[in-house]
Amino acid sequence: MVQRDSETWRAFLPVRPGARRLLATASVQLQHLPAGDISPQWAYRLRELNRALDRLDELRREHAEVREAHRAAPDSPEKFVDSVAERNEEAWGYLDTWATVGHTLLDIHAAAHEAPARWIPVPTPAPAPARPAGRRW
Repeated sequence: MVQRDSETWRAFLPVRPGARRLLATASVQLQHLPAGDISPQWAYRLRELNRALDRLDELRREHAEVREAHRAAPDSPEKFVDSVAERNEEAWGYLDTWATVGHTLLDIHAAAHEAPARWIPVPTPAPAPARPAGRRW
């Protein structure tokens, strides 16, 4: 289980920096989808993913404090390794939430792209600069 917890923590590392943005984007997309295109579980799953991410961030902060304390007064490498294993064990359930229902982000994104567009902002291109008369470049 220690190996599983460690591998699960490491597997989530590339997702973590953008996870809040992914959740925010899905939330906005969900608000703009036609009611008939929305799965009844999506709002609940987004809340669960947010809750799990909040707890993972908390565990990360707590462990950063442990890491800094260990650097300031290194007592034993085993104690630090145990603290990493403890963090990973506590995080596993929240990471499992992401592994289990994280596909909801993709489901919402796909529904948003398949839904008929109500309004799509199109940037207006800037006018081309005028060329001076008589010069050819």
